[in-house]
Amino acid sequence: MSANKQKILIVDDEPDILELIEYNLKKEGYQVFTATNGQDAITEARKTSPDLIILDVMMPKMDGIEACRIMRGMPEFKNTFMVFLTARIEEYSEIAGFNVGADDYIPKPIKPRALVSRINAILRRNLQGEEETFSNKIEIADLVIDRDAFLVFKGGEKIVLAKKEFELLYLLASKPGKVYTREVILRNIWEDSVVVTNRTIDVHIRKLREKLKDNYVTTVKGVGYKFEVQ
Repeated sequence: MSANKQKILIVDDEPDILELIEYNLKKEGYQVFTATNGQDAITEARKTSPDLIILDVMMPKMDGIEACRIMRGMPEFKNTFMVFLTARIEEYSEIAGFNVGADDYIPKPIKPRALVSRINAILRRNLQGEEETFSNKIEIADLVIDRDAFLVFKGGEKIVLAKKEFELLYLLASKPGKVYTREVILRNIWEDSVVVTNRTIDVHIRKLREKLKDNYVTTVKGVGYKFEVQ
């Protein structure tokens, strides 16, 4: 889909920010719609069916996190990109956003060129790749990961993994060489949890490495993790 066919809904209660983002996205060729609170955002989204929604977190009537949670529960918005734009930089706020289905988190103050570049990149993503579809069994080198039986074998020997460790290994091994950001890991593995930090991911990665006894899981500094056979 070309850029000038794609629709973006901006939701923010600050007129100056709405105008700034709207101007820059229209200049890029997008169709742009606006709303000033979460309730109006849901109404406008159902009317315009946007490809991407930019939501401020703190707004009157209904905040962005609640609006995102409600829209993620509607079938028509299952594949709509949701991006939070906010001045709140506390980690719990980010986690809350990802837990309700956000695809990205952009802090204020806004840098128009950086914002446009990020939006362009998000809309180029293959959503199926982000949400991940898997086969039932993965066999790589001497590893066999059976999703149906919830079992892992290494060289024919069974390895006992906790539920989240198994899900984390399956996610990474589903596409060897692909780097999974912490945000994607959080959304896929801990989507129902309220309090999860980067430390939680790190601990699970460390335990996974200890049990596998090989360098299958590689850290990509400042980005995330990937699975690869040395």
